[in-house]
Amino acid sequence: MFKKFLISHAPFIHSGSSTVRKNSRILSAMLPMVVFATLIYGWPAISVLLLSVSFAIGIELLIRLPLGKKLDVIDGNAAVIGLMFGLMLPATVQWWIILIGIFIAIVLAKQFFGETGENPFNPVLVAYAVLLLSWGDLLNFNQTYFPYSIGFSTVDPLTMLKQFGPKAIESFSSWNLFIGQQLGGIGTTFGLGIVIGGFYLILKGDIRWEISFSFIVGLFICAYLFHISNPEKYATPLFHIVTGYALFGVFFLATEDASSPTYRLPMILYGLGAGALTVLIRNIGIYTDGVVFAILLMNAASPLLDKLHFRSYQ
Repeated sequence: MFKKFLISHAPFIHSGSSTVRKNSRILSAMLPMVVFATLIYGWPAISVLLLSVSFAIGIELLIRLPLGKKLDVIDGNAAVIGLMFGLMLPATVQWWIILIGIFIAIVLAKQFFGETGENPFNPVLVAYAVLLLSWGDLLNFNQTYFPYSIGFSTVDPLTMLKQFGPKAIESFSSWNLFIGQQLGGIGTTFGLGIVIGGFYLILKGDIRWEISFSFIVGLFICAYLFHISNPEKYATPLFHIVTGYALFGVFFLATEDASSPTYRLPMILYGLGAGALTVLIRNIGIYTDGVVFAILLMNAASPLLDKLHFRSYQ
């Protein structure tokens, strides 16, 4: 006589996909970045990635086993977190930095909130932000790669822009920056590989194109407005797109399901805000790259944005 009604968050229709298959495709999409990191940085990059993924899987097992909970590690989410985090780090980073970062990502930013998909903030970004605020010098690419020999300029282009203005980055080619000829995370500077992996995930339906597209639009418009207002002080939009964590944020960080909006209009607003905030932090903030904090701020705004949807935009 009584019916039980369950109230839950969208989506309400099963697409036929699974978390395991989705995470497997995300890992596959990051393979070009892994290959690039290996070719450029060699064994140091391999060790960083192996430690990051191993720590992520190991810590998740250690946390869930004593509690008698289902072993979520088999769904591949921990491996995705570990690989993303590792790709953002310099090849010379100390092992304990990786361990602390992964502990923050898995325990504090993910497991603390419950099962997979219940985290309000992207775990990778939370971990990186804490490390950046606590041990920023150890993540400073100009310092950590000195005197590392990698076959191209060992100066971070975003740092050069921040300190000396557009004149200092005239020697950087946009194409060279796009194919990874710049200092940065061991895999996140390879823009070509990121775009290939990102479009693969969009075609598979694993990430929403609305977020990625609007992120680039927001970044482009904000950077363009700064540039035309003072070309002697602010770089072009293209430079902002191909440097730092921008493209990695566009396709892999901002699009994380749990911390991004559900509906189309909120997704567009979310992406526009993340792109604009990235440029604002780069141009007038104290940090050279604003992607991490920009996306975290929009993660916080995501639940509010989801209340702004209209039926015609769903």
